[in-house]
Amino acid sequence: MAGFNNIELITDRPLADNLREIEEVKKYFPDHAVIASLMVETKEEWIQIIKDVENAGADGIELNFGCPHGMCERGMGSAVGQEPAVLQTIVEWVMEAANIPVITKLTPNISHIVDPGLAAVRGGTDAISLINTIKSIVGIDLDTYAPYPVVDGKGTNGGYCGPAVKPIALEMLKELTKHPEIQNIPVSGIGGIETWRDVVEFILLGAGSVQVCTAVMHYGFGIVREMKAGLEQFMIEKGYETIYDFKGKALPNVTQWKHLNLKHKVVASIDADKCIGCDLCYIACDDGAHQAIRIPEENSNRIPEIIEENCVGCNLCSLVCPVEECITMEQRDDGKEHLTWDEKSKANEIPTSFNDDRAGGKHHFVPTVADALKHRK
Repeated sequence: MAGFNNIELITDRPLADNLREIEEVKKYFPDHAVIASLMVETKEEWIQIIKDVENAGADGIELNFGCPHGMCERGMGSAVGQEPAVLQTIVEWVMEAANIPVITKLTPNISHIVDPGLAAVRGGTDAISLINTIKSIVGIDLDTYAPYPVVDGKGTNGGYCGPAVKPIALEMLKELTKHPEIQNIPVSGIGGIETWRDVVEFILLGAGSVQVCTAVMHYGFGIVREMKAGLEQFMIEKGYETIYDFKGKALPNVTQWKHLNLKHKVVASIDADKCIGCDLCYIACDDGAHQAIRIPEENSNRIPEIIEENCVGCNLCSLVCPVEECITMEQRDDGKEHLTWDEKSKANEIPTSFNDDRAGGKHHFVPTVADALKHRK
């Protein structure tokens, strides 16, 4: 399952019912935090609903500035999250009225996530959470020609969630937790989390907590127990006592492309004993990458071989291989040389034309069209 798309809006249940259930949950689970997710329009409505959930026993509130469908058409949800000035104003209203911690939930449907993040911080928020769902259309019904989910012959964009959004969530999380004005604000990570490894990755990029929704919808609440067990085992193996021992530990290793070591070289290696001869790696490399894999004509079992002089270590072959650890990337440099694009630029050693020898790749072997056609079936 790559993800879900939803077109739900805020609850259609009476507010009184939700407030009563907050009271009941807090009564039966007094040692657990209850966070109320809120989305209203006017200042007066914000003040009133904050009083209501505080009186019901909520331990904190989360401001939903992320919903990308329906509610944004009414000036709420992502309509607020995409306007930093408006977001900051509403956060200021809330902070004046609230007596419990406030989390500001951000939308990913924006080009620069730092802008609303800074607005939330400057508005006084106690914490930030991200990401909400991604504005999307997941498909078209080929009989009705309407977007899914079809509602009486029509459709609309929805909010996409699940494993497919995790890379976007991790990138946006990193953008916030590396920013000097935001890095000391607690951040709750959301987006595609369904395994303990996902949890660890979010913490390594600076999240102090995580939130899970789609995985629970898919697998049930039991998935949380599995995440907890995996996280605890990871911490035992690494010698960590709390998550704060490794929170943000990956951030120093996240850099700009221009600072990567151009001298670092890895190439693919195929374990012939594990290979099942499906040739997916060969097809992917030959049709979509660097023509760095061949099928030896004398090889009756079709075990592919790496053409090392063509391999650039792109990792595509290992990604399409269906056998775990059959294709691995092996380092070929000795680690002693270090040269970055930034250093080359400052030394005026970067290529100045498309045919400049300093660009590399000039001696990359590519078969002629005539030779390639000889192998066409």
